[in-house]
Amino acid sequence: MREPAVPPRTIAVIMICVLAGLGPGLALGEEAKPSESRTQAATAEAAAQARGRELLEGKLATLPGAERGRVVSIREAPLGRLFPGYLFYVLRFRQYPVALNPPAPLRSNNLLIVRPDDSVALLANPEALESFFRSTLPAATTAAMATEGAKAWLRLVEELNQDGFLQFAVPDESITVTRVVSGGQRVTGEAVVVPKGGNQGGIRAVLVFDSSGTLVSASETAQIKRGIRPICQATKLLDPDLIVRGMAEQAILVMGRAATEYLAEQRESASPELQDAIDRIWHKIVSEDR
Repeated sequence: MREPAVPPRTIAVIMICVLAGLGPGLALGEEAKPSESRTQAATAEAAAQARGRELLEGKLATLPGAERGRVVSIREAPLGRLFPGYLFYVLRFRQYPVALNPPAPLRSNNLLIVRPDDSVALLANPEALESFFRSTLPAATTAAMATEGAKAWLRLVEELNQDGFLQFAVPDESITVTRVVSGGQRVTGEAVVVPKGGNQGGIRAVLVFDSSGTLVSASETAQIKRGIRPICQATKLLDPDLIVRGMAEQAILVMGRAATEYLAEQRESASPELQDAIDRIWHKIVSEDR
């Protein structure tokens, strides 16, 4: 039996929908709603980040010596899910080739947390971080929530052990959740150092929750072997001794992209010839994906 003909106007609408990426059952203009929602969410996120940065700068202005450090935003998913409305940053002071010793209460690595009430907390050690987690972490009533808590803890503890040249990974298989006699949960996990540039080791964490899901304790044990770090390698790239020059180049190649800030700083004060040498080795780092 012959099927009824489709009116030309219907065909035209279907073609327009297909070309616009719409399903055949959607009317023109319906796609605007999700797009508008995404735009509003992005706008709200940008506003929150801007406000957080403003509050952070106000806090830093009260900390003598903070201007010599570098602020980095921490925006991993577990933190956003567990602490909605909170913004996380790290204030890091360079440790290589010459360490910048910050005045107390600051340390080489400092966590700064902008709270929803617009206050800013300074956490410079694991004890302060544990206090924050115990007072703020939502109740972990399931193994999945306890796992999220461990991942968030490890992510922030990484920053307290960072020297600018470490990369970490938290394998899913490293997270183990067990029930304790009291009916609570004990979670263990590890942030493993990516074996690059001679770096080895990791950070082991243990979090204990009571039967209601409240965090009772959080601790970490870091066993990290640090690899090659900047000393004066960039200044030796034109050394008349070919052996010294080769050793300097090899050390920089091993550090790879982790040496970006160091190389940029050395290049600023270098002679044109040394700048060319630094540019050549940077090109090699990039081309070899080091």
